[in-house]
Amino acid sequence: MRVLTALLEARTGQQLASYRSWRLDTALKPLLKARDLPSLDDLVTLVLDGSDPSVGDQVVDALVNGESSFFRDSAVFDLLLDAVTAVEAQGRRPRIWCAGCATGQEPLSLAMLFAERAGGGTMPEIVATDVSETALARARSGRFTQFEVQRGLPIRRLMAWFDGDGSGEWVAKPELVRNIQFRRANLVAEPAPAGRFDLVLCRNVLLYLAPTIKQTVFARLAGALRPDGLLALGAGETVIGQTRLFEPSRAARGLYAKAAAEATLAA
Repeated sequence: MRVLTALLEARTGQQLASYRSWRLDTALKPLLKARDLPSLDDLVTLVLDGSDPSVGDQVVDALVNGESSFFRDSAVFDLLLDAVTAVEAQGRRPRIWCAGCATGQEPLSLAMLFAERAGGGTMPEIVATDVSETALARARSGRFTQFEVQRGLPIRRLMAWFDGDGSGEWVAKPELVRNIQFRRANLVAEPAPAGRFDLVLCRNVLLYLAPTIKQTVFARLAGALRPDGLLALGAGETVIGQTRLFEPSRAARGLYAKAAAEATLAA
């Protein structure tokens, strides 16, 4: 099945380790059924044939790791709230980029967090990108299963920001979704969204990338940040020993700042 894993890596930079090969069967089973294909071998044949380019897109959409949940690693959101407040104190509207937003739980969590602030305040500009158009379509719809909303959403927030649709699913209120600009972007192969950001969240994306591709991504993230901007990574990720472009932030423990030389150059 090397053809399928190579396709994933070429399109997204994500590597499917051999011990996670079980994902091929699990993730691609719906695609096999939809295409009426008996086996993965038949899917490989269709990919190699090249007569239907959409099949490659569907394979990548199925295999890309879109794991997400609301308010994931909740302590991080306290740090982000403090960082946004510090930017607002400078008289600017903060800009936030959620890179690898999957089905939208992270940017929606941010929108809830800032909408609930005591005393109100302006909603930061939130740009959320992902390589999967299928995931983005779900994010834009704001539609989630009962299982998905139970992961990280207390009942108070669920009732305040979501409506039940009568079928067991929940739909985010339009005024919440409107606070987010969802865009398709390939973090590995395409430029960052235009402009500079005060905060970039790229959580649990780097885990699956090859070392050389990580360097490309770190450079892209550094280029997207303002000189005093901050980067949030996943709980199992770090910049230490991975890149010289970032260093642990002294002002916001748990987040990362541009390395001194990089920040000076950007300024």
